Amino acid sequence: MQHIHWLGTGLSSIPGIRRLAENYDYLTIWNRTIEKAEQSINHVNKQNVVAKKFDIESLSQILKAGDIVVSQLPANQHVDIAKLCLIKKCHFATSSYISPDMQSLDSDAKKNNLVFVNEVGLDPGIDHFFSHLLVKKLKDMNLTNLDVTYHSYCGGFPAIPNDFRYKFSWSPVGVIKALNNDAKFIRDFIEVTETPYKNVGKYTVNNEVYEAYPNRDSTPYISEYNFDSKWKTKEFVRGTLRLNGWKNAWSDIFKMLDNKSPELNKQIDILGEELWKKHPYLQDEQDRVVLFVKLLARKDNKEVFNSFYALDEKGSGENTAMGKLVSITLSCAIDLIVENKMLSGVQAAPHDENLINYFFKIFEDYKIFIKNNL
Repeated sequence: MQHIHWLGTGLSSIPGIRRLAENYDYLTIWNRTIEKAEQSINHVNKQNVVAKKFDIESLSQILKAGDIVVSQLPANQHVDIAKLCLIKKCHFATSSYISPDMQSLDSDAKKNNLVFVNEVGLDPGIDHFFSHLLVKKLKDMNLTNLDVTYHSYCGGFPAIPNDFRYKFSWSPVGVIKALNNDAKFIRDFIEVTETPYKNVGKYTVNNEVYEAYPNRDSTPYISEYNFDSKWKTKEFVRGTLRLNGWKNAWSDIFKMLDNKSPELNKQIDILGEELWKKHPYLQDEQDRVVLFVKLLARKDNKEVFNSFYALDEKGSGENTAMGKLVSITLSCAIDLIVENKMLSGVQAAPHDENLINYFFKIFEDYKIFIKNNL
């Protein structure tokens, strides 16, 4: 019997775990503190839905060929888990980005007919669904000589803004270090590399003004989203949304990053501990996630296509907006692996419209409503 193993019970895991526990009879939740794992499945009473204390040796002993392993552990542990899945002939799923080391496992996964799906959460994840659908819609119009602009922005923040314009649901150290990593994107038809916090601008979604900056390397997604090679890409940016006023509220942090002190990593660690104490989400406090993906095309300087998909979700307690959007999405990918509907190999969230519509149907069941202007 195919068994699902979910590793890690952080805030972005609970709704998805609870959904799988209701729908499947063979599920093990692994976590360093077993109490949290037990709590995540306390709504069901099934003999083979159980919690275990995580260590990789114990996991290795129990895995059987055909099992599915979901890793919501820190990103630097995913490749080791995926390699174990290769040895044990198990499928693998995570919401995290595909790293070069993960991508290198593609041919071995295909040889063993194993699905290694990554980037199937919120961002990355739902943004990929929106992007594939928009690109397909534009391609179906069979237009030529196009200049194309693509924007994808996502942000999570407190539903009621605080003075700091942000609260932490994961390590402040990770948030700050990400700001210091170069971002690559397309602006005015040219590939640009800039430090994110030095490129914060205003961005409007549904008549609300946010602040936004580019994130990571956007450029590989031009091919991931199957852009027509004949399109001229004027802008292509995947970025982060923040509440208006965030740049000013974080100015001291940016000054610290600017100083490039030899002690910078230590300074970030110390600051991270302070911020974690000062700006955590309170129990049952509402969080909010906004995701906006837009594709615009011009032909002979005339707009011929301008469409978007958007989410504006709130939540609290175990069902935070972030937790729902990441883990419900991930749990849907497990359904598709169980039903043999996904291709083998290392891959990001599904491209296929029928599969995407399956995710959308489950979102509706959870009162997650998608807006678009198609």
